[in-house]
Amino acid sequence: MSDGLLLQYVIIGVIVLISALITFRKLAPQLTNRWLAAAALHFDQPGHPAWQRALGRRLQPRQATGNCSDGCSTCGACGPKPPAAAHDVHPLEFRPRAK
Repeated sequence: MSDGLLLQYVIIGVIVLISALITFRKLAPQLTNRWLAAAALHFDQPGHPAWQRALGRRLQPRQATGNCSDGCSTCGACGPKPPAAAHDVHPLEFRPRAK
């Protein structure tokens, strides 16, 4: 196998892995937050090198602050918008073609 082909496989594998992680994070956010918190606790312990402690602090999941940009859905206010009021709905009008 040539070096170029191996490099191509590695790049494609990294892209697929990143996209799978992003998809998994979107579909199971609570599970991935638990995993990130466990990894952060493992790396950010006294006695570990500084780069591991920095990685642990960086992996720590963000905490919900209670505003609507969190997406935490604890208050129900961030959900889908209610349907439009009846006065905002405009029915379709079909007109015959002019001859």
